[in-house]
Amino acid sequence: MPPAGPAKTNDDQVVLGVDTHKDVHVAVVLSILGLRLAACEFPTTRTGYRAMLTWARSFGPLHRAGVEGTGSYGAALTRLLRAEGVQVTEVNRPDRSARRRRGKSDVVDAESAARAVLAEDATAVPKSADGPVEAMRILKTAKDSAVKARVQAINQLKAVLVSADPALREALNPLSTSQLIARCAELTTGADDNRHDDVSAATVHTLRHLARRVHYLEAEIHDLRRRIAAAVESAAPQLLDVSGIGPDAAATLLIAAGDNPDRLTGEASFAALCGVSPVEASSGKTQRRRLNRGGHRQANAALYRAVLIGLRWNPRTREYARRRTAEGRTKREIIRCLKRYLARTVYRIIIAAGTANARRVSTT
Repeated sequence: MPPAGPAKTNDDQVVLGVDTHKDVHVAVVLSILGLRLAACEFPTTRTGYRAMLTWARSFGPLHRAGVEGTGSYGAALTRLLRAEGVQVTEVNRPDRSARRRRGKSDVVDAESAARAVLAEDATAVPKSADGPVEAMRILKTAKDSAVKARVQAINQLKAVLVSADPALREALNPLSTSQLIARCAELTTGADDNRHDDVSAATVHTLRHLARRVHYLEAEIHDLRRRIAAAVESAAPQLLDVSGIGPDAAATLLIAAGDNPDRLTGEASFAALCGVSPVEASSGKTQRRRLNRGGHRQANAALYRAVLIGLRWNPRTREYARRRTAEGRTKREIIRCLKRYLARTVYRIIIAAGTANARRVSTT
């Protein structure tokens, strides 16, 4: 049982810092003046989270907490703290230069998290991860892994076919990929199917199983895509009206913003989150900006694909590209400008949809 703190007053506020792990979380409590009051470990269970909150509050009123890994190991703890009225700040791991000077331990990391909140060096509000966008993220995780597994199974099937019996290979080689999978799923070897030492029988058996695996994965992908599309229609259907943005791209952009997009300070913040805002790289007499290679790379890729589609099919986008080309802009520069404009449009739609959804929930 962790030691209880001293008798508290209303003015003795404390700050909690947590270094999160899979099995245990290490917590440190600081006074408002920066004095470390206590440190303790807690299991990553509902009881452990409650015990951590009770323990921290025993030292004084708790209104702020810095948590590492709010999107992974610290997600459940973050939800509980927010539900209890504690303002949670997402804290990145300490920089490597500080670790080289001070050493590395879980208590040190937890204390650094609390001090980052106390000094207001860390100000990022974590995603709430408790609404339809979080459900969308889970569905998309399963869909992306199924797509990857399907590609792997098709590649394995074609690799097995390379060394197959010439008669079988010559019969299957002219077929398209979809025809090849359908034909392999129906292959039979008759009485030799149970022979484990026959290469031809093993080849046919393997081709059949790989083809049926592809069929199963295709059905799984279709179901997940349908669910994701329905989730997007419910959360922000206006995104699907934007040229170049389909259900998958819309889901990616919604996931980047999270269930609480109001945590972003504006459309410039969303652009930075997606990695489409230019970064200052000026020095002395040289004034320039460079490409932003940070941010949510999947959201960045979704915007990039949407811009490419617009450059091919959208008359307004094509006219913009023609005008900027006449001004001497390169294609890369034009694409970067279009991604920035598209991020602004997407942000406004997401904020408007979030406001409308909140209003609908409050009236029901």
